[in-house]
Order: sequence, then C-alpha cells, then structure tokens
Amino acid sequence: MRAAAVASALLLGGLLDVPAAWPAATLEVAGRAPPVEAMIVVRSSPLAGFQFHAGEALFGQMQVGDRLTLVREPGNPHDSNAVRVEWRQVKLGYVPRRDNPQVARQMDLGAVLEARVSRLREARNPWDRIEFEVVLVLPR
Repeated sequence: MRAAAVASALLLGGLLDVPAAWPAATLEVAGRAPPVEAMIVVRSSPLAGFQFHAGEALFGQMQVGDRLTLVREPGNPHDSNAVRVEWRQVKLGYVPRRDNPQVARQMDLGAVLEARVSRLREARNPWDRIEFEVVLVLPR
C-alpha cells in the first residue's frame, strides 16, 4: 500500500496527527494533491537539559515549526538510551529520560524520525520553555 493511502487511512481513522505548522505534511487524497511524505506524531515532549546547553542563548531565534535533529548517544555515560536534540547543529538538550527508550529503540531499528519545535514559551521553569514533537516519516 502506498504511503499516501496508509496516511489517508490513518487520518480518516483518527490515528494520524498532521500539525498545521507543517505545511509540507499534506496528504494525497483522490489524486487532488501531489504526493508528499506523511508523518505520524509518535512523541510530544518538553526539552530536557535546556538550561545546561545552548537553549537559553538561542531561544529568541527559534520558531514553532523549526526542524530539530535527533542524534543517538548509545555511549552516553548517564543513559544508554540518550537522544540528543539539536537545532542548526547546536545541542539544545535531550529527549527526556522517560520518553527516550521508545525513540532510541526506533532510531536503532532504522526508523526515519524527525523532530520539530511545537511550542515556545517564556517560563521560569526550563522544562516549560521548549516543547517538541518526534514524528515517524512513512515511506513513499
């Protein structure tokens, strides 16, 4: 089954979440739109470690919808499931420990995962500053 057909079925079944901030995540339905990759949101999390890395310095430059890079760190001395989160090749922090086993496992299995900034908020608590979504990109 083509990815667009799978995504359409998931969307109609209420299982696919395509955020409005991602205009490229449109779906081909009845031949009316060009084929575009479909994505499934698999995790929405706050950014862990924001206060210890470059997040504070870069916060004012980021926007909702910005692409983030996920980098596996299996040799991390604190957590073998560590997944680093980068923005423009600069470390912002990590996928929270409570969420990273599933993300790490999927990355280790070769799943194509992407991440995007889903919320930015001025807040005293660093865990409330940046929220991001991890998505699984469905093959075409």
